[in-house]
Amino acid sequence: MKQLVQKQLAQSIATMQAVLAEEQIADTIVAIGEITAKSIQNGGKLLVAGNGGSAADAQHLVAEFVVRLTVNRTALRAIALTTDTSILTAAGNDFGYDTVFARQIEALGQPGDVFLGISTSGNSRNIINALHQAKKMDITTIGFTGNDGGRMRDLCDHNVIIPSNVTMNIQECHLALEHIFCMAVERFYFGRDIDAK
Repeated sequence: MKQLVQKQLAQSIATMQAVLAEEQIADTIVAIGEITAKSIQNGGKLLVAGNGGSAADAQHLVAEFVVRLTVNRTALRAIALTTDTSILTAAGNDFGYDTVFARQIEALGQPGDVFLGISTSGNSRNIINALHQAKKMDITTIGFTGNDGGRMRDLCDHNVIIPSNVTMNIQECHLALEHIFCMAVERFYFGRDIDAK
């Protein structure tokens, strides 16, 4: 069992190192940090959705925006589309589960917002539909995926694709990058010296 622990840790570290080696990922995190900060400065917001562990990520990331990551500062506008059980079950029951996020974007989204869809496979149908809805509404789209980006790759304005096909390793990298994304937004919004304020 100890070998299992060490093997899995080594695999996690190797995946993180592969992410670190891909400069395109770091460039994308900086770009989407600036885009999201500008959206919020202009009255927009971040909308986030995912399924399963990615739903937990959506809620986790939004909590960092609305409450704080490491520094006390004013709240940043963000909504997790994974939390309202009445909306999720009504949309799922009346229109099908594939519509649960698109319907909320239709209701809550506005031009200039940012939508972040999280899917380790890049093929979650409800995220695909949400991306189509966001495109119709002039909402910037970001995909956090793994594998080769799946169907989401061509639907997103910006892609963060983890170079792995192991779900748990993709999720581990997503969470690390989501924290860093939040840090980037804070610095573009509040100034790079936010830690010193």
